[in-house]
Amino acid sequence: MQKSRRHALGQHFLTNPGVLRKIVGAIDPKPGDVIVEIGAGKGVLTAALAESAGRVIAIEKDERLIPGLREKMPANVEVLHGDILRTDLRQVSKTAGAPALRLVGNIPYSISSPLLFRVLDERGILSDCVFLLQKEVAARVTAGPGTKSYAPLGILLQNEFKARIEFTVAPGSFSPPPKVQSALLTLRRRPSPIHPGAAEEPYRAFLRAAFAERRKMLWKNLSRRATPAALEAAYAELGLARNVRAEDLSPDLLFALFRALHA
Repeated sequence: MQKSRRHALGQHFLTNPGVLRKIVGAIDPKPGDVIVEIGAGKGVLTAALAESAGRVIAIEKDERLIPGLREKMPANVEVLHGDILRTDLRQVSKTAGAPALRLVGNIPYSISSPLLFRVLDERGILSDCVFLLQKEVAARVTAGPGTKSYAPLGILLQNEFKARIEFTVAPGSFSPPPKVQSALLTLRRRPSPIHPGAAEEPYRAFLRAAFAERRKMLWKNLSRRATPAALEAAYAELGLARNVRAEDLSPDLLFALFRALHA
């Protein structure tokens, strides 16, 4: 059976006015802000943000929604037809004359991971992000060591941003209701990263290898990248047990291990 256009795009429109007010409160738009909204939908959040923000740039992928959005939005809203994963955010920032953008939106599950990696790549032009997304994804971004949700994406994002789940949202707040709980995730960019250079590909590759097979010892996962002698020296330097797993180590220790192996 062919999926509807809305189903294919993973669209679940927010319909709860109370939740909308809480989201706007978490974003706290100001007159000097340039806010980029991902997936404007029917414009409920767009219009609420426009009341206080200096400018809202609403990016909507579903071309059928564009005419209605452009017709009813105030003058400080620009509606663009496009895919956020392909949109040149640096050009948007340059055109808007904004050194830093604020990125917000109700995010479909299908694009949540690639979007969050995009946030990591574009961190230099983003002051913060406020996303309504699947609770499971928000948990992965905010997780700490010793938990099943602890993973490379969260480690990388937390190095650059202060990540926090503000509140959860029940399926009944959307139309159609999703099958899962949602959560509002905030990412506030740090004045400087905890570990400079950790967002670059060498460290990303190290984390992918470290977490490749979570049930295996970290030593085993890293043995494809480093010699036994190098691992022995690094483990001894950091006082690590031979049987430790990647999920047991703090971000500080993981980065220290990476540095020790790449000295």
